Amino acid sequence: MAEETIASPPQAVGAEAVSLLQRLIRFDTTNPPGNEGEAQAHLMALLSDAGWECELLAREPDRPNLVARLDGEREGPTLALISHVDTVPADRGEWTHDPWSGDLDDGYVWGRGALDMKDQVASETAACLALARQGWRPARGSLMLVVSADEETGAHFGAKWLCEERPEKVRCDMVVNEGAGVAIDFEGRRFFTVAVGEKGVFRFRLRTRGVAGHASLPAVGDNALLKLGPLLERLREQPPRETTPDTERFLSRLLGEEVADLDPALERIRAADPLLAVLLAEPMVGVTLTPTMASASGKQNVIPSTAEILVDCRVPPEMGEAEVRERVAGVLGEGDFEIDFVDQVVGSRSPYEGPLAEAIEEWVAEVDPGAGVLPIVMPGFSDSHWFRKAFGATVFGFCPQNAMSLAEAVPLVHGADERIAVADIELMAGFFHSLPRRLLGDG
Repeated sequence: MAEETIASPPQAVGAEAVSLLQRLIRFDTTNPPGNEGEAQAHLMALLSDAGWECELLAREPDRPNLVARLDGEREGPTLALISHVDTVPADRGEWTHDPWSGDLDDGYVWGRGALDMKDQVASETAACLALARQGWRPARGSLMLVVSADEETGAHFGAKWLCEERPEKVRCDMVVNEGAGVAIDFEGRRFFTVAVGEKGVFRFRLRTRGVAGHASLPAVGDNALLKLGPLLERLREQPPRETTPDTERFLSRLLGEEVADLDPALERIRAADPLLAVLLAEPMVGVTLTPTMASASGKQNVIPSTAEILVDCRVPPEMGEAEVRERVAGVLGEGDFEIDFVDQVVGSRSPYEGPLAEAIEEWVAEVDPGAGVLPIVMPGFSDSHWFRKAFGATVFGFCPQNAMSLAEAVPLVHGADERIAVADIELMAGFFHSLPRRLLGDG
């Protein structure tokens, strides 16, 4: 038998992660309403039996969060492996496998949450179980496993609540969460993505005003909806692209050279891999504006005195309201309209440096020699935000996959026939088994 190394854990870890993922999918944790309690109790029982110190913390009794920890022999950093056990809904009629079956078929585990993100829950938990059963304890610091509720609808019962109302229970220095990890092949090189930040959310209502009147007499009123039309047309354009230190690193690593001119760099990516451009490169470089909802008259025969659209606006990490307004004005120009922000969440980031970044780089070099690590900024939002905001922790999104491509995996997240390759579950379980030993040592 080959000698076990940090990068190649016992084979049983991957097998247990697969089995645990199947079991977790069979708990219907569709949010709303969530009902995460039974799944969390199942995980807690496994971890407690293995020697972990566990507790369930809940804002509401049926929406608990699991916090488990192993403390080391002496003081040191706390590493938190975080995940969420709730999922979005699924329609059985659209699936070829029942979305709560957890079926193992043709090398895949099928079901809602297989990719978002019960796979990571299962892999992190299986790794933590194996470490504890093997008698491992941190030489320094602590290892914490946090499985939260309610991520899919705002974390008001989950990570947000934990970090704001029970910070002493989840305080940490380094965090690994969801958000990246899928391997991509570009111009003959392989890269594992790692999320170092996420864009801010500055949704706003774009509103015009007029004068109401009877719809049978169009010249009587002043139709606010017609004023909105030209503004909606302008939103076909996006604000000028702009870089940040994170996007500059992304481009230079991906392209193998420093990028002086952004547009040719993006054209090169688009020519080589259009999906990579659409899903990663283009959303990262600047503010994006996407109209999603519209409203006007409340009655079919009344000329609307107000009309508005909701615009989903995503902005680079750390950009504030004044800068966002400047970018929006550059697209909409001057005119008789109002902008009313309904969300103002400043995006967060962690510098890609330090022990956690080094440990990820080392693991990638060992399991896939020649592959690189590609830091990205997520266009979406995750629980990483709350841990950065509360503790100033270094938070990266990394759950490695190399069996399923980006093109295969992305359409399945929140979609029908969500599934994950068994080989990817085994890979991520191996990473989560090795990471604590790299960062916290062998006690």
